[in-house]
Amino acid sequence: MTLTEWLRDPSPASRWQARLGQAWLSWLRLRRNPLAMIGLFIVLALVLMAAFAPVLAPHDPITQDLSRRLLPPGTPGNWLGTDDFGRDILSRIIYGARITLTIVVMVALTAPVFGLLVGTVAGYFGGWTDEILMRITDIFLAFPKLILALALVAVLGPGMENAVLAIAVTSWPPYARVARAETLTVRKSDYIAAVRLQGAGAARIIWGHIMPMCLPSVIIRVTLDMAGVILTAAGLGFLGLGVQPPLPEWGVMISAGRKFLFEQWWVATMPGLAIFTVSLGFNLLGDGLRDVLDPRSAGR
Repeated sequence: MTLTEWLRDPSPASRWQARLGQAWLSWLRLRRNPLAMIGLFIVLALVLMAAFAPVLAPHDPITQDLSRRLLPPGTPGNWLGTDDFGRDILSRIIYGARITLTIVVMVALTAPVFGLLVGTVAGYFGGWTDEILMRITDIFLAFPKLILALALVAVLGPGMENAVLAIAVTSWPPYARVARAETLTVRKSDYIAAVRLQGAGAARIIWGHIMPMCLPSVIIRVTLDMAGVILTAAGLGFLGLGVQPPLPEWGVMISAGRKFLFEQWWVATMPGLAIFTVSLGFNLLGDGLRDVLDPRSAGR
């Protein structure tokens, strides 16, 4: 039996084989979506740029060379041009991928986890627990995300860590809403009742049975929200409240190049195109994952 046949076996011999087989079928469905594959390619390119930045970048992203300031794109050795301090824009974009990916990963490991916990607890227990947690969620949802992030960073001070904290604090409420809705649909199902009759406590039911049911929806939401996280981080950097110069963060690069926008357009345009491309990649991948992981579209 080949590996493909083993993965597609309709009668798996173990839970591990069943999970691998399901993952393989999901990959086949995702692969049939060309836009999702484009998004996956862009996200993988971001990861590779971040991982191999010292190898890929032709110049140091911080070292200044005023004799080569504001060179246009296509200049040998500076294919995307240079900024007002003579720093290579391509190298700064490549190293900026590290900062962007760091922010994305840190937000993805904090906001969805907290939102998933709040949503499942609220949906499972209901009553006053649900009312308190959801009203707190509504308070956070009442404020525009960027405005609330700006207020938090203004209080905490500029810097990447504070920017990540501010973005995470403003990003968890939608995940709580999604997890609560999923929990309300499964908490009274027969298999949850059977687990409860076996003596499982609330913590075990939430962690072992309800959270896994919520994960597909949360994963889809995380992927789709990453474009917003990138834009928020770039906005904070643009306003001087996020990552600080001379670090090559894309929002900081746009802020530094806005005064040259009409004459040396490439200084701000190139990092702007990087933000646009990565945001588009996450959106395309999120749409593809929604088609694959959403049970209502699994049969299409």
